[in-house]
Parts: sequence; structure tokens; C-alpha cells
Amino acid sequence: MRRLLGSVRARATLAATLVVAVALVAAGAAVLLSLRSNLIGQAGTQAERTARSVATDLSIGTTTGKLDLDEDEEPVQVVDKSDRLLAATKDLQRISGTATGAVKAPTAPPSQPSATGAAPPPATADDSDDDPDDSQDAQDPQDAQDSDDGDDSLDVGEIDDRTTFSNGSATIDKETNDYRFAAVKVETKTQGTLTVYAGAPLSAEQSAVRSALTVMLIGFPLLLAVVAAVTWLVTRRALRPVEGIRGEMAAITASEDLARRVPVPDTHDEVARLARTTNETLAALETSVERQRRFVADASHELRSPIASLRTQLEVGAAHPELLDVEGAVEDTVRLQRLAADLLLLARLDAGERPVADARFDLAALAREEAEGRDGVTVEAPGAVVVTGSRGQVVRVLANLLDNARRHARSAVVLTVRREGEWAVAGVADDGDGVPAGDRERIFERFVRLDEARARDDGGAGLGLAIARDVAVRHGGTLTVRDAPAGGALFELRLPLA
Repeated sequence: MRRLLGSVRARATLAATLVVAVALVAAGAAVLLSLRSNLIGQAGTQAERTARSVATDLSIGTTTGKLDLDEDEEPVQVVDKSDRLLAATKDLQRISGTATGAVKAPTAPPSQPSATGAAPPPATADDSDDDPDDSQDAQDPQDAQDSDDGDDSLDVGEIDDRTTFSNGSATIDKETNDYRFAAVKVETKTQGTLTVYAGAPLSAEQSAVRSALTVMLIGFPLLLAVVAAVTWLVTRRALRPVEGIRGEMAAITASEDLARRVPVPDTHDEVARLARTTNETLAALETSVERQRRFVADASHELRSPIASLRTQLEVGAAHPELLDVEGAVEDTVRLQRLAADLLLLARLDAGERPVADARFDLAALAREEAEGRDGVTVEAPGAVVVTGSRGQVVRVLANLLDNARRHARSAVVLTVRREGEWAVAGVADDGDGVPAGDRERIFERFVRLDEARARDDGGAGLGLAIARDVAVRHGGTLTVRDAPAGGALFELRLPLA
């Protein structure tokens, strides 16, 4: 079962089929109940019409012995106040659901009541086929509201406006059917208060309900099968682009070719947006991987030179101690140490290392400390400028900017710290040749050095500005370069104020 429901298509088809099934069952039940209620109401109206017709004959003086009750071959009974049968349909053989289960009226006319309204003699009853519990069925709720719990008096010849309904069955001429009975009271001059029971067959209602139920039992499964098939096909068509995306991603993973892209369907739905987002992710991943590859290659190249130089000097010193260049070996070792420290810091930054958010320090005081002991550096920091972050990393940024400025300045470097709105701005300006406009973004890439800065005695590996920008970005700030007022380069570090 878990494997069967393991696909979105199967779950969507099952869900749609269940929802439609519940809706169809609810609608079918409502239709059947409404149809049954309407047909029962029509049968009750027909029974009431027959009962009132007989009551009308009785109200105008027709005696029970002269009633014609065999025209419609429907069960009719006339009983007195004591529920004794006075008249009934001729071929009535069995009945239930009325006040009495008797089916035969007296063979001889009953004696006329006295002026005091004495009741006629009891009628004989043939109940050999009747169940004792079938004398009267339970009334429907709608029948209860029409029933008369009291014995309101009627005038002679008057027919009661109220009708009581009940359900039962009757056998006429050996044919048994279910009926809807209507009971109407009438006040006669000679026989007192009589009750007329007339029934209308429920065969039409039962036949209609059975036919509707049969249609539903046949049609609903077919409709559910159509819904399931359509949902399955539509879902498969809708998910076909997703399968294409999955297949292409699997191929990219297997081939490790990040230059490939997933197909984008010619639609404007969620699948198309998923494909576009996937391609954007692949592009970013390709850029990141390519950057890492270049970084590893450049780092290997930068490390190879000082290591090779140091090894050569040590081998010469081992063979000829008098030729050992201790000073050069120390310089190469220091350069190697700085490069290793830079690579380690970049690795931590690439790993997502974030500065401590609640560490506060004065950027102006930090700038004065870092400029102290550097020849030709002037500091302009009139007031305290408090920021948050990693003090050590910000020190590294200022040191890299000052070293870069001193390397390219002719005579002077100016370090300024000021507030500018919600930002703390640290600017490092020199009076050198500046940075060409086309290189102002490229110089922040790793291992990038302009032609005039490629000499080994400059000591740079092309990582200082890349580290400075990465630190600035991870502190929520920026690092940019533009022309300085003195004609050189002006590097501006912007950090959010605490």
C-alpha cells in the first residue's frame, strides 16, 4: 500500500476519487430522501382526497351500508368512535396501519342509534391473517402534527379539517401492497362521529426510489472510474515536466557537469517557476564551484613559490653553509605564514563564520591604534563611532587597506572615520595612481593583482582586498573604491552603527 501511494499521481487520484465519492453519496442520499418525501406526499394527498370524498357522502346522509367503496380498488374503512368497523372495501383481505385490523363489515345492517347516540353493535372481524402488532403503524413526524389528540366536537354533517396520516399495508384480491392512509372524521346524523380511512398505494414511490437507487448504484461507480481516470491522466500530464526536471538533475549529478540546465516548460505555473529557480540554483552552484576551483589552483600556485624558494635556500645552506641566505629564508617563511593565515581566514569565511552580534567596539579608536607606528599615515577620527562585530576581523580589514594604500601611495595615506546616517564610514585614501574604472571590481577577486603590483618584493598575494570585502559583507556592510581627492584611490568601508 505504501508503494502504491508513493507517487503524487496516485495520492491525487485517490483524494479526488474519495472527495467525489463522498459528494455523490451525499447528493444521492438527498435526492432519494427528497424523491421519497415528495411521492409519499402525493400518495397522502390522493388518500386524503378519497377519504374526504367518502366523508362527504356520509355527511350528506348516506349510510355506511350504501357506500360504494369498490370503484378504485383501494383500501377504505369506516369506523365509529369505538373503532368498530362499519364499512370496508369489498375485496379487502388484510390491513394494517389503521385504527382496526378488521377487514369485513357486519353482514346485517346495524340497528339505528337512539336519540342519545347509542353505538351500533360490534362488527365481526376476520383477523386470522393479521399480526397483532399490525393494528397500527407508527406515525411519521409530519403525521403527528396533523393528528388530533382531543375529541373536539363537530356539528352534524361537518367534516373535520384535520387529517391524520399513517403508513401500512393491505391485501386486496390477494394482492398485497404498501399504502399511505389518510384518516378524516365526519359527524353524521344517524351514526355519530365516524372516521374514514382511505389508502393510496406507495408502489409508485417504491418503484421510483428503487429505480433511482439502481441508477445510482450503476452510475456512481462508472462516474468514479471516469473521475479517477481523468485525474490520473491530468496529473500525469501536469507532472511530466517535473519528471523531466528530476531526470535532468539526476543526469547532472551523474555527469558532474554543472553547465547543464533543466528544461523549463512553456507555462507560467509553479512547475515553470520551479524549473527557473532550479536553473538559477545550478548557475549559482556552478559559479561557486568554479570559484573554489580557481581558489585551490591559485592557492597551490602561490604556496608553491615560497615553499620552493625556501627549500632551495635550505638545500644550498645544507651543502654550503657559508652561502645560506638566512634573511631570505626568514622572509619566505614570513610570507608563507601570512599566506597560510589568509587562506585559513578565507576558509572560515566561506564556511559561513559570522561575527559576534553583541560585540561592541569603537571604530575610531581601532583606526588610531592600527595607524600607530605606520609611517606616512594620517588619522582623522574626531569622535567615537561604535559598531558591532568581530574586532579582530575589522582590524584585519583596516590593516589590509592601509598596507595596500602604503604600497601604492607616493607620499601620504589618510585614514578617516566618521558617521554618515546609520553607517560608520572608514576611508583610506592615497595619492598614488588610483585604480582604473574597469578594474574597480576585479581587484576584490581572490589572487588578483594589477600588473604594477606583481613584483614579489611587494609581498602581496592578491588576497588582502578579497578578505576585506568578505569581512565587510559578513558584517552587513560594504567595501568600495573610487577616486580620492588627491588623485589616488579611496577605499570606503561602511559598517552599520551599533
